[in-house]
Amino acid sequence: MHVKRALHLGILYLAAHAPLVCAQDPRTLVRQIVQDELQADRNDRSHWIYYDVDRKPEGTVEQWVAGTANGSLHRVLIQKGAHLSSAAQRDAMEKFIHDPSAQARQHKSDQHDDQQSEQLLRLLPDAFQWSIVSQDATTIILRFAPDPGFSPPTWASRVFASMQGTLTANKQQHRIERLQGRLIRPVRFCGGLCGNISAGGTFDVERRETAPTIWQIVETHVHMHRSILFFKSISQNEDEVKSRFQQLPQNITLEQAENRLLAQKD
Repeated sequence: MHVKRALHLGILYLAAHAPLVCAQDPRTLVRQIVQDELQADRNDRSHWIYYDVDRKPEGTVEQWVAGTANGSLHRVLIQKGAHLSSAAQRDAMEKFIHDPSAQARQHKSDQHDDQQSEQLLRLLPDAFQWSIVSQDATTIILRFAPDPGFSPPTWASRVFASMQGTLTANKQQHRIERLQGRLIRPVRFCGGLCGNISAGGTFDVERRETAPTIWQIVETHVHMHRSILFFKSISQNEDEVKSRFQQLPQNITLEQAENRLLAQKD
């Protein structure tokens, strides 16, 4: 390779993989984090088994979850305070394994969630004003607040852009470790006729590296209060914790995932 071209490519590589501290503008840092998060997500084909505890006002669900290319299989142990029998656990998994329409519905729902998450992630640099709070050798903490010049394109982004909080990122990998926010002003839809979300709601999402360069959400805490459809009130209170992550083979089938789930301790 020509010396000048090799030097040029080397500089480009170093620039792309340099620690976040090299960039001075906080918004530039966030833009770099978002780009690297999206690229990592596109490259991630891993599947995992983990233990999930999801607490909501209507009850707590405790379950083992295993991901496959054909969907996520759930072995529910506790639902709304009731322990499910081994037979009921197996029957529910067998029903999903042999129901292509259920798999298709789950896939469509997951796709919608992924698309919405990506859209909001892409808005991060422009929806907020950013400042650096602190940093050390491994992490950097940035504060965000609504940017008055930003025009949210969707209802979801209107709520998102009314938050303020902090983002903690890994400086070497440019990955989000934690995102905490609080709704600092109420959000009204159609002048309040279609609904509103009260100020003061909070969210807190924490991630951990479960394998080299692979980051998973391990905790999610959302506490919001909203009124929709002419004054019907709904509280969105959820605390979810995921643990005991184990990586699965990339080509694992739903049947094999069921065996792995049944082998886990209750």
